[in-house]
Amino acid sequence: MKAVILAGGRGTRLSEETDLKPKPMSEIGGMPILWHIMKVYSFYGVNEFIILAGYKSYFIKEFFQNYHLYKSSMEFDLGSASRKTIGKLDARWNVKVLDTGLDTLTGGRILRAKKIIGNNEFFLTYGDCIGNINIKQLYNFHKGHKKIATLTGIIQPSRYGSLSLDGAKISSFTEKPIIKDNLINGGYFVFNNKIFSYLKNDQTILERDPLSKLAKNNNLYCYKHDGFWHPMDTLKDKRTLDEMWSKNKAPWKKFIKS
Repeated sequence: MKAVILAGGRGTRLSEETDLKPKPMSEIGGMPILWHIMKVYSFYGVNEFIILAGYKSYFIKEFFQNYHLYKSSMEFDLGSASRKTIGKLDARWNVKVLDTGLDTLTGGRILRAKKIIGNNEFFLTYGDCIGNINIKQLYNFHKGHKKIATLTGIIQPSRYGSLSLDGAKISSFTEKPIIKDNLINGGYFVFNNKIFSYLKNDQTILERDPLSKLAKNNNLYCYKHDGFWHPMDTLKDKRTLDEMWSKNKAPWKKFIKS
């Protein structure tokens, strides 16, 4: 199966980084969050990727073009202008970077990749969030319900403390409680090829009409993930993820061998 990654938006809420490069190229521990996401998939045997690029897509292309320079020792022969890798490199990946338009929206980007994605089921995720999602369990759940789409629901703590009242008196206070029925879209999907009939053009937003219609038609199921998940929406998010990595407390680090 292929993993399709949405990586074409401008990421305006992380403008400190995205004025210079696309958000999926913002780094955690010296490597782009895009690489971290791909490593999680690769741990579960998914090594074929389609990157749906747009804004500053050349940064993503240059990263994979020069991947050996990032991840291996190199020997350069200046006389012949040749180079070779020293030692082995974990490079099982096949990566296609597609230019899907600067202003194309999420559903439109997927639609533009229809021919390359093909007729098989495929994974889809955003290029700006990371988690210790069990990709195998996610896929097995999808196969079990035999519908068009699976969305991963993330259990997130409330942003605010919760009060319980006895009249006007506060009987209890819980700081940022976890409400298990309060799920958000975690951005890890599985689709079969019938999803393309819900995508109309470049201006289709996956998260609006397509998902709403899938739900209405009983074709959208939720795989609940109660483990770690974190977006990289802001500079604070980036610093949080970077600190987790540097302190060896990143829950997804166990998936990354090199």
